Amino acid sequence: MSNDLYARCLMSPAGAAALIPSGARVAMGLGFSQPPALLAALADRARAGQVDDVRLYYLLSTGIAGQTVLTDDLMGPIRPMSLFHSAIERGLESRARAQGRPNPVTFIPTGFQQVPRVMRQAGVDTLICTVSPMDEDGFFSFGLNTDYNRPVSDHAGRIILEVNPAMPRVFGDCTVHISRVTAVVENATPLLELPVAEPAPADLAIGRLIAERIEDGATLQMGIGALPNAVCAALRDRRDLGLHTEMLTPGLARLMQDGVITNARKTLHPGKGVFSFCMGTRATYDYLDGNRDFEAYPVDYVNDPAVIARNDRMVSVNATLQVDLTGACCSEHLNGHQFTASGGQLDFVRGATASPGGQSIIACHSTAAKGTVSRIVARLDGPVTVPRNDVDIIVTEHGTARLRGLGNAERARALIAIADPRFREALERSARDLGLLD
Repeated sequence: MSNDLYARCLMSPAGAAALIPSGARVAMGLGFSQPPALLAALADRARAGQVDDVRLYYLLSTGIAGQTVLTDDLMGPIRPMSLFHSAIERGLESRARAQGRPNPVTFIPTGFQQVPRVMRQAGVDTLICTVSPMDEDGFFSFGLNTDYNRPVSDHAGRIILEVNPAMPRVFGDCTVHISRVTAVVENATPLLELPVAEPAPADLAIGRLIAERIEDGATLQMGIGALPNAVCAALRDRRDLGLHTEMLTPGLARLMQDGVITNARKTLHPGKGVFSFCMGTRATYDYLDGNRDFEAYPVDYVNDPAVIARNDRMVSVNATLQVDLTGACCSEHLNGHQFTASGGQLDFVRGATASPGGQSIIACHSTAAKGTVSRIVARLDGPVTVPRNDVDIIVTEHGTARLRGLGNAERARALIAIADPRFREALERSARDLGLLD
């Protein structure tokens, strides 16, 4: 029966894209689950004037989307509804500004946990993403991207899947059955990979300071980039760490391979490394494929602060771009423009601090622009991603400031002490001007 359904659903990319009508509200897979053949076919339809006013809802576009549906000439027939910017959206916006055109990208501020609800309330009616091949029971695994793909598959009227044998099969609550599927396209192509960023000296220093705070048996969440990789590298002598993270990275996967993360002491999903999406290398994907030590769940579960807090000794590690003198953080805005988005940062800050024995750690290089600008500032230049009420611990390469429970004066002094020494005197003057210090 499943094979018969599959055969009826199987069609060309052009045939599948033709099922998306004008006015459709489409959830496009996050990151590496963006389906290249389907998106190329949809771009061809839009360019030929065969479809109009297609709203794409998504987080973190990659070159797959940037070379197909998210090009300057398609802004109009395709309407990007970004919930997390990448270089693709920043480029579309900057070129529009330079040419005096209206901004073609709609940015929707939201936390990652709320994305499935936002898409449902927006009337998303179509899901397009890459999945692993169907199993003998008729189920496709969402592979690297359970996140919002799985929840959207519950309500979308059209589910159009690009089946790629390179997509790893994962376990957990991360599948969709062929009986729910509208169309299937087959496309065997290598998955995108995330280059492993080399840590700078500041990353290594911050990584060591953070690692000192992580005890055996703690459960980890890490963000993306060189700094979390440096933290992972500094944890190789720990024992029985656990994993509950929105994003599975090569550094975290390596800690599982090396037996540092065993999940043996976890109080939620013991024995299982829990994640919602993965961006890594082919080696990461091969390790993940068919590995029952991992389980993937939708982001509205993984990132629910109440769920996160059920992990004892939960430690979340994330990075920010700016910290003001009372502890508020801006992690998404740069040079006056939207740079990324809040993602799941606040979800994990709140979940970790509510965990028994938990800690939320926000890492920040003390300077930017080759040391000419302090990242600890009197006032933030952009929106607040993590309110001062929620901030627990801030770490720079110059030290650690635990802010929870401190008054404004104590916070200002603690943050000035971990700022770059060249900026401390000016920051102290600003703190006095703001009435934070006498």
